[in-house]
Amino acid sequence: MEKKHIFTGTATALVTPMKEDGVDYEALGNLIDWQVASGVKALVVCATTGEAPTLTDNEHCKVLEFAIERSKHRVPIIAGTGSNDTAHAIMMTQFACAIGADAVLCVTPYYNRPTQSGLIASFTAIADAATAPVILYNIPSRTGTSIEPETFEVLGDHPNIVGIKEASGRLPKIMETFRRVRGKLDVYSGNDDQTLPLLAMGGKGLISVAANVVPAQTVALCEKFFAGDVAGAADVQLELLPLMQALFYQTNPIPVKAALARMGRIEDRLRLPLTPMEEPYRGKLFRIMEEMGLI
Repeated sequence: MEKKHIFTGTATALVTPMKEDGVDYEALGNLIDWQVASGVKALVVCATTGEAPTLTDNEHCKVLEFAIERSKHRVPIIAGTGSNDTAHAIMMTQFACAIGADAVLCVTPYYNRPTQSGLIASFTAIADAATAPVILYNIPSRTGTSIEPETFEVLGDHPNIVGIKEASGRLPKIMETFRRVRGKLDVYSGNDDQTLPLLAMGGKGLISVAANVVPAQTVALCEKFFAGDVAGAADVQLELLPLMQALFYQTNPIPVKAALARMGRIEDRLRLPLTPMEEPYRGKLFRIMEEMGLI
């Protein structure tokens, strides 16, 4: 059976705007509309950039419902449903599938530090329970555990596992993953600053933090590459590189929320233990944004 392909190009790892008393749904709706109008090919909701670890289950579910309703099928909605508790990940995955998410994004279980066998068992259980396609999310800097290329190869045989968000930053390992999963899984860059190298290896696109701030430009990076204009894509990658780096001066999504607040799109509010961006990083980020004409 041929696997479902979710998107090609740029997807935005969307922030969750906050107010003092909870999620700011008005700002969230405006962000979704702006992202879609800017040409992004999918939205990832309630994942790392969306502060999923500090959303209550009720908030998590409501944000997913809101995003699916607001998008009105204009772009696929990919629901973050991962957890360090496989049973909880299954519960959230089944909820997301039931309300119409186009796919789910499942991060490597964090804190527990499972073995590769444990990863295979956990992701298999989630994929068995899902009725929407599953994208695996490898980000060892946050989780403490990396999904090895051999493990991706095994998981690639599951009919409901369709892709990888690869944010390890380890290009030799990523190249080995491409070698092993080619034809089995779509691979997406999870690091903005490594987009072009992963596209060159056969990647299908990017799940982007920077696209929160510069959606049209990030879309252009992928579109130029897929149109055969590799030099043009390289120009965009290099033009955006200072911003891409600045958005990781402190832990994501601290800088991207500062940037969006400076643009007047959201309040600069995060859930503890995350706190607003500090100096001198804030000033450096804003200077880059000024140079780019964003503020």
